[in-house]
Amino acid sequence: MILYIAEKPSLGRAIADALPKPHKKQPGFIEVGNGDIVSWCIGHLLEQAEPDAYDAKYKQWKIEHLPIVPQQWQLKVKKQTSKQLSVLRGLLKKADLIVHAGDPDREGQLLVDEVLAHLKVGVRKRNSAKRCLINDLNYSAVKKSLANMRMNSEFIPLSTSALARSRADWLYGMNLTRLCTILGGKAGFQGVLSVGRVQTPLLGLVVRRDLEIEAFVAVPFYEVWAQLNTAQGVGFSLKWQPSESCAPYQDEEGRILARSLAQNVASRIIGQPGKVLSCHNKARQQAPPLPYNLSSLQIDAAKRFSFSAKKVLEICQSLYERHKLITYPRSDSRYLPSEHFKQASQVTTAIASIDSGLITAVNNADLGLKSKAWNDAKVDAHHAIIPTAKKHSSATLSRGEALIYQQIARQYLYQFYPAYRFDERSLTVEIAGGLFSAKAQQCTDIGWKVLHSAAKTPATKVEKVLPNLRAGDITTCVDAQIKDKMTSPAAYFTDATLLAAMTGISRFVRDQNLKKILKETDGIGTEATRAGIIELLFQRQFLHREGKLIKATGVGKKLIASLPDKATTPDMTALWESRLSLIAKREFNYQQFMADLEAVIKELSEQVKPAAFAGLKGEGKKPSYKKRKAPQKRSKKPARR
Repeated sequence: MILYIAEKPSLGRAIADALPKPHKKQPGFIEVGNGDIVSWCIGHLLEQAEPDAYDAKYKQWKIEHLPIVPQQWQLKVKKQTSKQLSVLRGLLKKADLIVHAGDPDREGQLLVDEVLAHLKVGVRKRNSAKRCLINDLNYSAVKKSLANMRMNSEFIPLSTSALARSRADWLYGMNLTRLCTILGGKAGFQGVLSVGRVQTPLLGLVVRRDLEIEAFVAVPFYEVWAQLNTAQGVGFSLKWQPSESCAPYQDEEGRILARSLAQNVASRIIGQPGKVLSCHNKARQQAPPLPYNLSSLQIDAAKRFSFSAKKVLEICQSLYERHKLITYPRSDSRYLPSEHFKQASQVTTAIASIDSGLITAVNNADLGLKSKAWNDAKVDAHHAIIPTAKKHSSATLSRGEALIYQQIARQYLYQFYPAYRFDERSLTVEIAGGLFSAKAQQCTDIGWKVLHSAAKTPATKVEKVLPNLRAGDITTCVDAQIKDKMTSPAAYFTDATLLAAMTGISRFVRDQNLKKILKETDGIGTEATRAGIIELLFQRQFLHREGKLIKATGVGKKLIASLPDKATTPDMTALWESRLSLIAKREFNYQQFMADLEAVIKELSEQVKPAAFAGLKGEGKKPSYKKRKAPQKRSKKPARR
């Protein structure tokens, strides 16, 4: 008997539908026509044991117990899913062959592997297990995945990476959370001050941005723009480029801070001839953007619809599991397997049947074009999020589902449109000994950007036009304009920019060598966890919203002030994320990763500043342990509204 173990019941049902009939539904599994069994987990059936499972004394939170480092790691069965684990225990004893059908990511890999290990499945049976990678829950796609299974042993490094991540989060979070909560409690704080390997550096980004904005003092600066005419009377404008002699009047970004200097330049150039020093023209093109992974979709949805990362993930799960209209949503890949190119006609036909607003985009698509998205070398367990070939009535979709589906579908259609082409022109003119220059782009072929109008995106800025001149040509400065401007602080974070910071974390990393390391593995958290990490910071009351803006609370600021920089900046966490990726590629050692982590926890624990918690007295919510009252009998009287 073959036993298929899916990550969730929805995937289990999709697998069963692709296997022989008739089916017999049993509690926790489905028996198919040939006697094989399809069962499932319900997310993680196991979780890391609490500290008191290792020693009863750890029930009390005391500084002298820290750091707590298990010598032999333990998992415990989740109470709410213990029945399903018992079902799997019985089925595994009868199975001749196991097919691992967890979701195609590192968490999905670990989720089933840890069940096999916990239930002590024999080595021979585990070594012979197959791996089925399913990105699309529709019948034909599942059938294809079942016909192209691989050995589960190929994915052991992926599982090891997920295991390292799970244990690292436990070690780091539990030890530092207990320490900060104890110290905060001594200062009068009521509640838990949680610290996490990813959540705390993310909170640190927000706190530092808030403090930078609060301390910012706006400074006026000035730009000089020359209004010129060619010999043929064509007008255009160029910006003054200050020389080295102007350095005493500039800030570190080269902006002129003295209005008198700007006025002097403006008065000197009016009516003077301008000699063209250079005029360069380059034909350029911009390829269509790649299909979405989860983070890029969440960022765009936050910008366009003000959807939170959590909401986008929930909508995607519904489109994937319930409607079967998109492929696996927790993907970190933006590429597609070459073989998938053959399905373009079916997928685009499905898009037109689901979203009438994209019919014109489908009709004008050139299905003979093959963008750089199709690249087998960049696809492993899962590929980019794209629409499936399933036809469906949009009437059954909620507004949010329809918007996200359209976003994913349009991004897929981009792949069948030509590049956006434009001419880039740069012009430099000398006027009265000063240099004036500008760059301009002019569209020559709108290409894939034609779909922007259908998306109703904000209008692009009006194209600046520069005349086509040659070096040595003479122009005339007919006027000069001084633009009074003010320096502005960095913007507060929003859902979109905070997610972008997590995925492009190297921009915030201080260590230059680490920036280079992170070039390929840039980001903290995973596609599956980022939304949850952001939400957790709100639940802990470390962050709050003001409209679209995300700001740190007073408690969040105090927590960051109490911790050493190493714990609140992304450098260390980003390096660990990089190493977790290397473990998955067999390029880094699990034991070394954990040893480094233990050393860091000890180092950071010694640097926490108790005095920083001063001022938190009375803040926070003390956990309530009161027993719930028995529900009262309903009164027959009508309730007040």
